[in-house]
Amino acid sequence: MADSASDLPLVVGIGGTIGGVSSTERALAIALEAAAREGFRTRMFGGADMAQLPLYDPKATTRTAQERDFVDTVRQASALIIASPGYHGSISGVVKNALDLLEETARDPHRPYLADMPVGLIATAYGWQATGSTIAALRSIVHALRGWPTPFAAAVNTQLTKFDAEGGASDPAVIEQLSLVGQQVARFAPIAVPHG
Repeated sequence: MADSASDLPLVVGIGGTIGGVSSTERALAIALEAAAREGFRTRMFGGADMAQLPLYDPKATTRTAQERDFVDTVRQASALIIASPGYHGSISGVVKNALDLLEETARDPHRPYLADMPVGLIATAYGWQATGSTIAALRSIVHALRGWPTPFAAAVNTQLTKFDAEGGASDPAVIEQLSLVGQQVARFAPIAVPHG
């Protein structure tokens, strides 16, 4: 048993939009809460955090404090949950930019990219069509980063489901689906051993 919260394994959430707390970020928070109930500590990089990441420059010789914090936190993670709104049928630019920054881990000796890490996926969109294509795009990216997308991914139609500031949603089934994403990454996380 862990002696303190800092000894607990970490699940990192990445998702949201610029310009305030979005339905995507609220959906991600529900999934992270489920992982926390499974005995994990969590950290979310929401829209405001991702807005501070400059456009990824692969040739840059230095990184900002925000870029270093993001990459170092992912390096410590046992699992990830990525949530993206469906923008024009795919993931948002801010989420893609954050994931592009994980190129910094390419030469890590113990775990390049997201190798062997369970990754939960959430897509939100105003309508069903973009949720499916956004989840497919996220799965492809996670595979390219050598991660393991969990079997279940949550698709949330924000035309039908409304989130509230208290951490709830108008459809209990959506809360169950988002919680399942958090539970699955937590249950698969012991397979992945983080190295910092």
